[in-house]
Amino acid sequence: MNIDKETIYKVADLARIEIGEHEVEDLQADMNKILTFMEKLNELDTTAVEPLVYMNPEVNIWREDVVIQELTVAEGLKNAAVHNEDFFFVPKILDK
Repeated sequence: MNIDKETIYKVADLARIEIGEHEVEDLQADMNKILTFMEKLNELDTTAVEPLVYMNPEVNIWREDVVIQELTVAEGLKNAAVHNEDFFFVPKILDK
């Protein structure tokens, strides 16, 4: 498959980039080299290769999601600048 000028302009339009007339020839040559390389990869026999999702075979071991109370309300509010018995107070930053 050869890339023509119309394809270059179509790809540039889809990518929302602006290319100059002087860049089309270089882009055309580069894209043709990429497609030639990809065609060589298609010639490889990959029937014995298993699909790869992750680079390592490690499996994530999920722990049980258990709610525990590690911090009391008083400890959580200890370093707050302004608070009441249960909540932090923060300055208002949005006006309606």
